[in-house]
Amino acid sequence: RDFLILTPREGYQLGPKLLELGYLAQQQMDIPRVARPHIEDLAAATDDTVHLGVLDGDEALYLDKIPGRRRIEIGSRVGERHPIASTGLGKALILDESEARWRFFHDKHFGEADWPVWQQRMRNYANGGYAFDLEENEDRIRCVAAPIRGANGKIIAAISLSSAAQYMSDERMQELIATVKDTARAISKGMGWNGSTGRR
Repeated sequence: RDFLILTPREGYQLGPKLLELGYLAQQQMDIPRVARPHIEDLAAATDDTVHLGVLDGDEALYLDKIPGRRRIEIGSRVGERHPIASTGLGKALILDESEARWRFFHDKHFGEADWPVWQQRMRNYANGGYAFDLEENEDRIRCVAAPIRGANGKIIAAISLSSAAQYMSDERMQELIATVKDTARAISKGMGWNGSTGRR
């Protein structure tokens, strides 16, 4: 599996898979540092809660959280894992994936119910470069999310802006798309992204 390579007369050495994992680990360590000032600014500008997360196996791992100023309790913590299919952040992490992968994440969380509706939403999100959580993960909580890209153009993380549904009307969510995408774009540039995407 490329974790080790065998060199004749020299024995085993670390393989390319470990180099790849080391690179990913380094990126994950850098992302919170680069993202912190941007997500702090986003939370301050909107009064809403901002999350930063990465894809970890089949779940979204939350690396950072900036609480908003509104009196709302959003039940998430740094270090927690959340489902991909029901969170805006999770959906933003898989915008570049194939529809077969989308189906995998959908069925893992929701079963086979409502796949066509979810599929069409994902197509819209992928085309627009953002994602919504429409109270799918937590009752009365909505969010707008966008992906963060690395130097190779691939999605390496995502941010989400979350608030109570009473502060997240359909109209406001549409207005926030550009704001959240701008923040994600600024973080992406800090991670070495030059504006091209790695979408298949």
